[in-house]
Amino acid sequence: MAKLLPKSKHQALCPHCDLVVDMPSLNANQKAQCPRCETTLSTLWSEPFKRASTYSLAALFMLVLSNLFSFVTLNVAGLSSDISLVSILDIMVEQRYDLLAFLFMVFVQILPAFCMFALFCISSRANLPKAVKIFLVRWLIRLKHWCMVEIFLVGVLVSFVKLISYGQVGVGPSFIAFCAYCVLHVRAFQYADKKWLWDLVESQPKIRLLEPGKTGISQGVKSCGCCGAILENASIECPRCYAHSFVRKPQSIQITMALLIGSIVLYLPANLLPIMNTSAFGNSIDSTIMAGVILLINEGALPIALIIFIASVLVPSLKMIAIAWLCWCTKTKKVLNGHRMMQVYEVVEFVGRWSMVDVFVIAVLVGLVSFGNLMAVFPARGVIFFAFVVIVTMIASQFFDPRLMWDRLEKNKRAKVN
Repeated sequence: MAKLLPKSKHQALCPHCDLVVDMPSLNANQKAQCPRCETTLSTLWSEPFKRASTYSLAALFMLVLSNLFSFVTLNVAGLSSDISLVSILDIMVEQRYDLLAFLFMVFVQILPAFCMFALFCISSRANLPKAVKIFLVRWLIRLKHWCMVEIFLVGVLVSFVKLISYGQVGVGPSFIAFCAYCVLHVRAFQYADKKWLWDLVESQPKIRLLEPGKTGISQGVKSCGCCGAILENASIECPRCYAHSFVRKPQSIQITMALLIGSIVLYLPANLLPIMNTSAFGNSIDSTIMAGVILLINEGALPIALIIFIASVLVPSLKMIAIAWLCWCTKTKKVLNGHRMMQVYEVVEFVGRWSMVDVFVIAVLVGLVSFGNLMAVFPARGVIFFAFVVIVTMIASQFFDPRLMWDRLEKNKRAKVN
């Protein structure tokens, strides 16, 4: 008869390598890591509920302020252009770039606001129905990676370098509020530990005592991809979050490779087609990504040019190569280094969304540089292709199951012994 796990003892399945880990009792400002792949399993901050609720509520307040007043101003030859975050959206819609406006609205406004609202409701222990709490935590965890507030702020700072060549740039009250919002947003997410968020909703379902140091799949258990609860392999639905669970992500390699091929197809027009059109004194100039980098270098803004080159050219290329390499690693019989593969996977997960910097730079320039026939900036077709390259590669990395790499290593070790 299987022994049940005692209440005082907690175990976890590493979501990246499937190792069963005995969870230690953490003190304030300590974290528990997987001994195999060094993935952070849980972090206990000092007063996490109070800090998460305070930061998230303050972030929502600053988001409201950042939409009410002037954001950035530009003065060119006696003419002045003043934009707010809302007017950036309006200008792109007027120019019939609805898709670009939609991406800006979703990634910079809607998703971050929802995540802060969800985090405040959960961390403040609001008296909500259980189904509502499950909905909020589930989507908070899923959408966290798609919030691009800090990336937009970097895009604004990069756009300042280009705007200085046109005229005098000034910042409004909303810019200060948005900077504060960005800091509060990042700090709030810092305290949003997945384990304690779900424990606030409901404790993990009871499971038999497992042998630590061995994989879950070898002991007939799996982890819920949504809430991280340990479940029997035969179970279909998680009793805590009601999400469908799988031993491994179905068709992970096939879907990842299909998305990767799609991103490569999109990457060609994203680099060959112009991403921005500048009209000045009747002359129209189209700019590709590399042309923008070269222009910044010629203007002496080498650090900014380096940022754009790394984020818009180097990162997407290396990310596609890295994803392809990880997929190959899961299929080859060659013995590979598990820690090296995990480092590549974590880098891919972290840096992929930063390629949206160039898209946000164009959004700011389109809003500010609008002086009729004198001077204006318009987005071109290439920016849409580039935005989808970033989105598709992000989705591809999320479909990839890193546990398959460790499964391959286990098979390689067994084959070597035999």
